[in-house]
Amino acid sequence: MLKRLRIQNFKIWKDTGTIELAPLTVLLGSNSSGKSSIGQFLMLLKQSVASSDRKSVLMTGNENSAVDIGLPSEMIFNKETSHPLSFNYSWDTDKYSFSDPQSKKYYNFDTIDFFADVEVKDVAMQSLEAKKFEYTLSQDKGFILKVGLQKKEEGANGNRGYELVYDNYSFTRSVGRAWPITSPVRFYGFPDEAVAYYQNADFLQKLNLFQEKLFSKFYYLGPLRTKAKRIYTWTGNTPDSVGFQGEDTIFAILAAKNQQRMLNTKHGGKRKGFDIVIGEMLKKMNLIDDIKIERISEIRQDYVVKIKTKGSGNWVDIPDVGFGVSQVLPVLVELFYAPPGSTIIMEQPELHLHPGAQAGLADVMIDAVHANEYSGKRNIQLIIETHSEHFLRRLQRRIAEEALEYDNFRAYFVNTQKFPPSLDGLEVDLFGNIANWPQGFFGDISGDIAMQSKAAIDRRIRDRDKAFLDVADKVDE
Repeated sequence: MLKRLRIQNFKIWKDTGTIELAPLTVLLGSNSSGKSSIGQFLMLLKQSVASSDRKSVLMTGNENSAVDIGLPSEMIFNKETSHPLSFNYSWDTDKYSFSDPQSKKYYNFDTIDFFADVEVKDVAMQSLEAKKFEYTLSQDKGFILKVGLQKKEEGANGNRGYELVYDNYSFTRSVGRAWPITSPVRFYGFPDEAVAYYQNADFLQKLNLFQEKLFSKFYYLGPLRTKAKRIYTWTGNTPDSVGFQGEDTIFAILAAKNQQRMLNTKHGGKRKGFDIVIGEMLKKMNLIDDIKIERISEIRQDYVVKIKTKGSGNWVDIPDVGFGVSQVLPVLVELFYAPPGSTIIMEQPELHLHPGAQAGLADVMIDAVHANEYSGKRNIQLIIETHSEHFLRRLQRRIAEEALEYDNFRAYFVNTQKFPPSLDGLEVDLFGNIANWPQGFFGDISGDIAMQSKAAIDRRIRDRDKAFLDVADKVDE
């Protein structure tokens, strides 16, 4: 699970500052304020880690990727390509130990902090170069060691290789010809030469794997989800997720049911089948009375999704139900389908929902954070970009009611009143109160009510005075 994140010189962000992340983190801001860029940046790292091109520093995207950042120079803040894209983040890992074969000393850590500088190497060619990266390993007792790779200064012969930088660990050179350390693997990885260069550097490859394991559990759902279909043909596959646009939602439900996945969303509650839990979440949001997925052919894997709407005893196909149900279904499925330990990034999950359902969605996300599976906590992390006041208000209420633990929630607001914008943490207390509420972001409801009342009073006075004058005129006649 990510603990902290900081991004510098990316898109609209000169510097986000340190973002403290919780199991449920909410990002708020006006349209085009830059809040989406934070989730997009994390997905940029994920798709770069997953790229088959080990020499490509960052995979900026295409029509098939989660995000398409565009040209490297366009993703740099203010297009100032002389400044590097810098970022660092830390995360918890399983406790891990390794020993130095030279000193026989053991090193134990459970937290990794990673920092990197990436710069535009050639503006004309739009190529990127990893200038430096660094891992800091620690545990509860504090700092363990630091190790990284950085570009050397250009030598007399014009060659610029890389060199290992480290603290609190002594590397022993391998015997034989000294060959240069080549460029990193993507933005984070020690190349094979770095390991072969030293006799006690095998653990460096493990750090590469820790990165890959971290981002393998990142999932993203965009703001625009695919339309519901009348018939779904399932080949029996098990999708990794519901897809970037929710295109695999029904297949994920069928796969989870086929695997007999069981969930428990309440402490001490009964474990239930995956499809049953999803149906209960839709009911909890007061959107439907029931849902079922039926196979319609014995010779083909064709399925239909049937919904029983509120106040109706009839089953109808999902395309014939309000748009909100088909748009929120991928959200609900991803919350419980992603593997335990996942980080799920969602943009505007409340789209097309009425205010009551938006508040209900907040309760569903709390259930997802608390859910258990396979007799253990799912430990998922949610990073949610939203515009919904109703969603945020419900979370505030649940903090006050202690249904959402205070330490499990963080909220940030993009302040565009200055340039460059800042990401301001909302000061939420134990009772759900927000001390630095962003003025005017959700509109001025109390002000509108007050002005409505004033206008009504003024109108009554005006009408009364007019009626009085009409009566006076008739008397004079």
